[in-house]
Amino acid sequence: MTTPLSFRETCLSGQAKFGLFCNIAHPAAVEVLALGRPDFICLDGEHSQIGRGEFENLCRAGDVHGVPVMARVPGKAPEALAGVLDAGARGVMVPMVSTAEEARAIVSACRYPPLGRRGVGPGRAAGYGYRIPDYLAAANRSVLVTIQVENVEGLNNIEAIAAVEGIDAIFIGPGDLGVSLSVLPEAERPTLDAAIGRIADACRAAGRVFGMFRPGPERIEDYLSLGMRFFILGSDAMALTASVEGTMRAAREAALGTGAA
Repeated sequence: MTTPLSFRETCLSGQAKFGLFCNIAHPAAVEVLALGRPDFICLDGEHSQIGRGEFENLCRAGDVHGVPVMARVPGKAPEALAGVLDAGARGVMVPMVSTAEEARAIVSACRYPPLGRRGVGPGRAAGYGYRIPDYLAAANRSVLVTIQVENVEGLNNIEAIAAVEGIDAIFIGPGDLGVSLSVLPEAERPTLDAAIGRIADACRAAGRVFGMFRPGPERIEDYLSLGMRFFILGSDAMALTASVEGTMRAAREAALGTGAA
């Protein structure tokens, strides 16, 4: 019987993947997102109130609906990476990676020997200690390691970063990259687009999967044509806000039309 592809292997297959950030620290938020059938959900431990103690239940909520859950960690500390992986996250996303040395340290923290230095623990991913051998046998193959390039230093080092063995995907943060370049993302498109193009060139040359955050599907065709295959399209909080705003606007327009406003 053929072994099903892991989340990492499907991401490396060349097919476009579309996910969402989860900012609301409750399993119901993950389940609601999962019912919309994204390819994956990324728990945002950097810009939300999701803490280490909540990752396990949030990962479990994604498993209920068969949607892979990965985690953006708040920093580069090995213990932060180990914590979300032990909780059952299918991958990690590490923000503000600026050098090849940082990228190599992240790979080491996420891979078991001989590929890295991740410690063995009795967490949920390993069946609370009862399935450690099985998890050890599969983890290096199945855990997706994604880093974010989103500042000028990372842009200047992108060729060396992209060449680091063990990095699975490179994710562009256009908001922070635009701020670091001293341009607003939508105000100076040529400057930002040139930076994105340089990152894309380096990733293609190194054979890396790469992608970018977008608030929605606009311009996706442009980025697909650059070779991007890994996208996060907004978040639960953004979708909730947009839905409420749209509903209220429609209702008030109807009220104006009938003179009830």
